[in-house]
Amino acid sequence: MTEAVTPPSSSSDLPELPKPEAAVTPADIRDGATVALVVAVAGVLLGLLWMWLAPRVQYVSNGEAVFLRDTESEARVGADGTFFLLALGFGVLSGLGVFLWRRRGGVPLVIGLALGAGFAALVGWRLGLWLGPGSDVAAAAAKAGKGVPFDAPLQLLAHGVLLVWPMTAVAVHLGLTAVWGPRDPSPSAEYGAYPPAHVHADPTPSEPPHATS
Repeated sequence: MTEAVTPPSSSSDLPELPKPEAAVTPADIRDGATVALVVAVAGVLLGLLWMWLAPRVQYVSNGEAVFLRDTESEARVGADGTFFLLALGFGVLSGLGVFLWRRRGGVPLVIGLALGAGFAALVGWRLGLWLGPGSDVAAAAAKAGKGVPFDAPLQLLAHGVLLVWPMTAVAVHLGLTAVWGPRDPSPSAEYGAYPPAHVHADPTPSEPPHATS
């Protein structure tokens, strides 16, 4: 009986593995910077909408002090709620827009989206305060006159809502990328089975020796 000997595999029989690509390319960094810039500029629209849609708080003066016209009014909380809802909507739209623009995703896109959205929230907040009624309540009361109501400055009491836009945008973008983003091909499907079949080939039985007379 002779044993089958598996021939040694040569290096030419092994599949060639691709060279590793750079994790972050200059194009990815450029895309991330573009996302940050575009989203940050959208903060101007947030400020305009907040100033326009936020409910107004009114003060009234008796000539000596300034009081709330309606002590049971929820307009002060309504300003925070309006900012929250607007930031939530902008977060969903920006996360969806970045995904539709670059479906492959990537770390630079996520970082650019988070930084741009955070800066946009700050821009919207400060712009709304600047465009709204002035912060000098005493001067506004003197201008309005005794017993005449006037609008109070626009305020954001809960500063945590500034994080709504970046957190929502990143969550929406990552969720869409995880569900509908491109998939990496499996190594077995792209390069074939490894190791090749002949490396562990089944030994073939040898022919029995012929009888001699």
